[in-house]
Amino acid sequence: MSRSDAELLSDALEHLATLHRHLERADLDDATVADAVSLRLASAIEALAATSDEVRARVSGGRWHVIWATRNRIAHGYAGIDHAIIRATVERDLPALEAALRREVQQALPDRPRS
Repeated sequence: MSRSDAELLSDALEHLATLHRHLERADLDDATVADAVSLRLASAIEALAATSDEVRARVSGGRWHVIWATRNRIAHGYAGIDHAIIRATVERDLPALEAALRREVQQALPDRPRS
């Protein structure tokens, strides 16, 4: 049974919520937190990767290749991840991606209460 785009987007948002909870405990200067944040970021991207091409294009704003490259760096080069890049991604890029994910979920589930 395949999962709907809305379910996959909700999964991505849940991974990002957990990422933020990790950051509430300590910042990215803590190696354990940086690792946890990196893994949750990769998991969110993987959930997004399973959505339809149309949804992925809308949510990524045409920058899917950059987002997927980030996931690949985390997944395949974990020992060599530059935590400064993860910090910049979380601080600069993640807010727009999260907002796009929320908009897409709201459009997919119009009867859902908006927050």
